Amino acid sequence: MTPALLEWARPRLERVEAELAACFADVEPAPLREACQYPILTGGKRIRPLLALASCEAAGAPFAAAIDAAVAVELLHTYSLVHDDLPAMDDDDLRRGRPTTHKVYGEAVAILVGDALLTEAFARIAASPRLVSELAMAGGARGMVGGQYRDIENLARDLDALVLLHRLKTGALIRGAVRMGAIAGGATDLERVTAYGEAMGLAFQVADDLLDADQDAGDDGPPSFVRLNGREWTASEARRLATMAEQAVAGLPGAGPLLLLARFAVDRAH
Repeated sequence: MTPALLEWARPRLERVEAELAACFADVEPAPLREACQYPILTGGKRIRPLLALASCEAAGAPFAAAIDAAVAVELLHTYSLVHDDLPAMDDDDLRRGRPTTHKVYGEAVAILVGDALLTEAFARIAASPRLVSELAMAGGARGMVGGQYRDIENLARDLDALVLLHRLKTGALIRGAVRMGAIAGGATDLERVTAYGEAMGLAFQVADDLLDADQDAGDDGPPSFVRLNGREWTASEARRLATMAEQAVAGLPGAGPLLLLARFAVDRAH
């Protein structure tokens, strides 16, 4: 992160981390509490909650107004990672440098942990039917789950199909985070932040493909933007999408952090 983004993000990340650490504090027995807390205390960029808080501030409200929305988005995102890591899905042994949840606690407990994280996400925003609807749309079969289905069924065989997959699997929750933050901040017009979220969601995934490009060197493996169109095209597309995101909210009072986050999404891949 740039110094300006770090300065803005630090107090907000501290609040998010404190809220996440408090999740499940009253759960018994202790082994279940520890298992539920394990995947949410492993760090990460926390891009989604930061986007929700930035969007709230762009709507003219203090970031605290969107803290429940931000935590809910991160809880749902983390549940998806716990389930994606399972042997039936991606079968990953490590997540953020630590053993995955099922490696530590077993597959059955990991499934329950994912269920608990998902349920807790909706508990955080239960007082707002509009936020509940946004999160359900972003995370369900019309969004993230739909994209993951397309991924495991190998339906992304060309560029258009790959774009659709990632607009759902990655982009829907990023778009949802931005919209939820704006709603929590009292915004009445979501058109510009929605356009920002759509471009940002895809830019983030395109940049991820650049970061993972070394793993895409051969002919085997899942489709990626680098594999389909090469590094140069992928880097150019990431920059184009970040510019689209910036243009969508340029001129909005308080949009500075959204602009910084759009640039960070792409610059981290270079």
